[in-house]
Amino acid sequence: MNTTPVIFDVRDDLATITLNRPAVGNAINLEMARALVECAIRCETDRTIRCVVLTGAGRLFCAGGDVGSFAEAGDRASALLSELAGTLPMAVTRLARMPCPLLVLVNGPAAGAGMSLAMAGDVVLCARSAHFTAAYGAIGLTPDGGMSWQLPRLVGLRKAQDIILTNRRVRADEAEAIGLVTRTVDDDALAQAGADAATSLMASAVGALAATRRLLQRSYESGFETQLEEETRSIAEAGAGPEGSEGIAAFFAKRAPDFRASGR
Repeated sequence: MNTTPVIFDVRDDLATITLNRPAVGNAINLEMARALVECAIRCETDRTIRCVVLTGAGRLFCAGGDVGSFAEAGDRASALLSELAGTLPMAVTRLARMPCPLLVLVNGPAAGAGMSLAMAGDVVLCARSAHFTAAYGAIGLTPDGGMSWQLPRLVGLRKAQDIILTNRRVRADEAEAIGLVTRTVDDDALAQAGADAATSLMASAVGALAATRRLLQRSYESGFETQLEEETRSIAEAGAGPEGSEGIAAFFAKRAPDFRASGR
């Protein structure tokens, strides 16, 4: 049995990060958080990677923070929470800023920080049996992992208040309907749907996708005119690059572009 808290695998320009503590629902302890940071740094710095997949081993995607370790910490619980909640964002921000897309496959229930990780993808495919719970209020804690930033932007403030403050369970079909996930698929179809999505993303103009990610992330902070200027600079830069040249040439040649060969 593989006891590594996170399995990291790179094959054919595709990196797969698998949360690997299935016996405890892939609950996040310090060891797992630190391992996620290491994986995220590799994804951020390895320019051969064209897409990153994040998923969980076993029945759950991620149960959130390892509450058992909080209890064991006793009087040190506050210090442990501070270290854990301070470590996980180092992984989340690197996954958000890396120069390739993040595909999340939610293979089962996600709670707390696990829900935050599930929301972090550019494309999020969700098994129909999965569900989401903020979970923090039930144990007297507050959101971490980016939930209070991501959730209102995905579903709106009123929905976010409902999900976090009432701690209600959001089932997969509702998650798709409100924009929490991209698409819900049958459980036995998730692996193939994920493979198809990864293949499509890897064949895309990954450099342009990375620039698009930056534009979308900045859009909430920018005024309209500022965002228009950012778009102008970005599209001009893309057009002058190898992907833009390949895409335009392929359009006029009436052939499929080969962005892998063109470089970024």
